[in-house]
Amino acid sequence: MNITFNITTIFFSIFSIGMIIPFLKLIFGMDTLKTDVVEFAFNKDSMLDYMYYMMSSSIAEYGTETVLFYISTITAISFLLKNLFRYLAMWSIAPLRNGVLRDLRNAIFQKIIILPLSYFSEKKKGDIISRATNDVQDIEWTIIGTLEIIFQHTITLIVFIVVLLMTNYQLTLMMFLVMPISIIIIGLLGKVLRKESLIAQTLMGSILSLLDEGLSGLRIIKGFNAQKVVVDRFEETNNKYMRTATTVMRRGDLSAPISEFFGMLVVSLILWYGGKLVLDPSKSLTGEEFIFFILLFSQMIPSIKALSTGYQRIQKGIASAERIYGFLDADEKIFESKDAIVKSDFEKEISFNNVGFKYEEEQVLKNINLKIPKGKMIALVGSSGAGKTTMADLLPRFYDVIDGNISIDGTDIREIKINDLRGLMGIVTQEAVLFHDSIRGNIKFGSELKSDEEMIEAAKAANAHNFIMQMPAGYDTVIGDRGDKLSGGQRQRVTIARAILKNPPILILDEATSALDTESEKLVQDALQKLMANRTSVVIAHRLSTIHNADQIVVMDKGEIVQQGLHSELIEQDGIYKRLNLLQKTS
Repeated sequence: MNITFNITTIFFSIFSIGMIIPFLKLIFGMDTLKTDVVEFAFNKDSMLDYMYYMMSSSIAEYGTETVLFYISTITAISFLLKNLFRYLAMWSIAPLRNGVLRDLRNAIFQKIIILPLSYFSEKKKGDIISRATNDVQDIEWTIIGTLEIIFQHTITLIVFIVVLLMTNYQLTLMMFLVMPISIIIIGLLGKVLRKESLIAQTLMGSILSLLDEGLSGLRIIKGFNAQKVVVDRFEETNNKYMRTATTVMRRGDLSAPISEFFGMLVVSLILWYGGKLVLDPSKSLTGEEFIFFILLFSQMIPSIKALSTGYQRIQKGIASAERIYGFLDADEKIFESKDAIVKSDFEKEISFNNVGFKYEEEQVLKNINLKIPKGKMIALVGSSGAGKTTMADLLPRFYDVIDGNISIDGTDIREIKINDLRGLMGIVTQEAVLFHDSIRGNIKFGSELKSDEEMIEAAKAANAHNFIMQMPAGYDTVIGDRGDKLSGGQRQRVTIARAILKNPPILILDEATSALDTESEKLVQDALQKLMANRTSVVIAHRLSTIHNADQIVVMDKGEIVQQGLHSELIEQDGIYKRLNLLQKTS
């Protein structure tokens, strides 16, 4: 549709100009009326002769003034139709332009969800947001520029050049002597612009990262009187972006004046050389053909300018495309086996077999051997950096083991469908992760098919129902960004209700009570006990008092298991667990 409408636009553009020239000849006595009948044929001379004949007949029958009115009306209608079809061409392409942007944003967000956690520990959040927003917007400019160049301006130029060649090939060839110089200069500018654009877009990612850090760390910034430090850091990056963006803008804006200058240089050459041809006694170019040539060339200048500015936009957009596809092509690392099996239940045990793991070159876990029987509570303890959280994160395949394997009921977890594997597990972290949604939406997150009755029972089990019913809209109360409208204890109980509603056979608990006051801790601890009942639990313990009744306590140090046993057994040994226990008691 876009191509069809553009070709129609070009036809009416040439037709509206072409209508003027033969009538000028007739109206101002530049030629005699053509009274001989002319047959219409698809060639230049026949079409012009036929047009002269039709006009001569009309003037003879209706008079010059009447025909002048009709010609003016037809010319006005031609321009109206030209612009109508030009709008329809852009109207028809709008869904494609916006559809591509939609698909890119969808692809970026899907990639964000799929990529392993290790990717985001190395990348700035703001840079990823910048790729999904600013870079995608630059792609739109690329698309607009490319489509205009391919479907509109290129076709316009090709058709116009063919018509100009038919009018006078000598004058058209003269026009081509200057245009390549303009194209070469604009091409060189485009290469520099692409490099500068890439730097500018990287700096914009840094700006968004600083904004995110400023918003999330506002209390600490104010509490430590660090406003000036943060503002100075932001302004320094913002100034760098401003300088780079100014360079990009100046170089991009240079293309239009250059193309316009060379366009007018071509016009000057056409006037000089075309005038010579008209004055030549051999009359290789008539006066009306010369006027037609100039008018038609004037219609080409916007397309030539659009080609040059479009090329600059394309270069800028290519820099954005490189950043976007650099992200989309990032190694997912966590792959699902083509022959992955379906597993909907947990029957016997989880087994770590000589498991080793490292971030980049840093060894985090080594020689981990551990069996977790069904229905047992296993506690992981140790100092910060011992590898407890990493060990728990390997179970749902947030990361994949480097050495050895982890199996569930004798099946390597890498051979199980990822959704099925994670469907067996419920996770409650130290930081309550909630979304800007209602309490209902947060509890039902991932369990949308569960009934409201089941949701309420889960909330009661998590000691959350009473405070929820005191909220303004009950379960439909929107709790704000990250659940900021709730207290710490309330947030944790909502996350526990979410885990209870999911009803998974395996629980991973990163001690959810360490940051709570005594009253909230008691309520949350009670909810956790209900949650762990009759389930297999892997608990990352920060407060040793909460895991005295664990079926097995695993003590970790520097990525290795150094002690295992019951609380009473480990207290009797002179090891890390006893030392940690004494430190917590004295504190």
